[in-house]
Amino acid sequence: MPESSTTSPTESVRHGVLALVCTGLKLPLQVLRSAAGYYIGTQNDEGPISRESVEYFPSHAAAQLALANNAWTQRDHS
Repeated sequence: MPESSTTSPTESVRHGVLALVCTGLKLPLQVLRSAAGYYIGTQNDEGPISRESVEYFPSHAAAQLALANNAWTQRDHS
C-alpha cells in the first residue's frame, strides 16, 4: 500500500517564529538576501517581514542547505 504522505521532510513547511510573534502572520521560512548576505527569513507580497536566522550565509546555496538540514540558529524573540 502506498504511503499517504506526499511531502518529504525537506519539503515540510516551517514557519517563521519572529514573523508570527511580531505580526501574527504565519509565513513559511525561505532564503532571502540583503546587503549583508543571504539569510533565513520570511516575506509576504509587500516584501521581507523577518530575519529568522542569526547567521548570514555567503551564498543562496549555503543558506538553502542550512535551511534544509536545520543547521541554523533561530533569532531570539524576547
